[in-house]
Amino acid sequence: MTAPPPSATASTLQGRIVVITRPAGTGSPLARRVRRLGGVPLLLPGLSLRGAPGGEVAAALREALADDVLAFTSPAAVRFAARLAPLRTKALVFAVGQGTAQALRRHGVSAQAPAQRQDSEGLLAHPALADLRGMRVALVGAPGGRGLLREVLAARGARLREVHVYRRGAPRWNRRQLEALMRLPADARVLLSSAEALEQLRRGLPADALARLRAAVAVASSERLAEAACAAGFARVTLAASAMGGDMLAAAAR
Repeated sequence: MTAPPPSATASTLQGRIVVITRPAGTGSPLARRVRRLGGVPLLLPGLSLRGAPGGEVAAALREALADDVLAFTSPAAVRFAARLAPLRTKALVFAVGQGTAQALRRHGVSAQAPAQRQDSEGLLAHPALADLRGMRVALVGAPGGRGLLREVLAARGARLREVHVYRRGAPRWNRRQLEALMRLPADARVLLSSAEALEQLRRGLPADALARLRAAVAVASSERLAEAACAAGFARVTLAASAMGGDMLAAAAR
């Protein structure tokens, strides 16, 4: 496994194919960046996302915005939450990663996010989350996932609520995507920033297409994702500095 460099600035992709596994409908901005760097993007979503119905979820979100601490688990959580209610709050707001913090800033919300390890473990290391006894804490995201934040925050004394503003599902791939995958060269890069998306790819792709994907180089957004990629059958894995697009493409350009 290749470690990220001290500075993560993508230079050029020189015709390299970059497989983008971000959820369906969200990969186009990254695909445009790949093209600007001279690469060839292949959109192969690992998940589909569906917003929660308004009504009760919107009411729950408005109540959560009055809590002491808010934690948004992904950029998608921010996007779908903002469709349900204005994100105005006096709470101490946290984001699992810089990408989520950036999404919150676009809605006028300042959030604290881990600078180094941008995952649940990184967020839980924040000193302000060490002792939550009696505090009202809301997790905004989707059902499923590892459950680490839920378990640890509750163990630290939080009066915890979860607001599921969207749901993850299996993606659908068309024939053109699968045919492109069958032509994937060994020097292609596969961007991985979600263990759940990786599992959907592993379970859903035809065996021959999955074999071609595994023969490429996985670019993992964290050490945990790098371990998951190895476990999923990728023999070559390089580690990006974070899940941010620039960091992922810098690693893809190596």
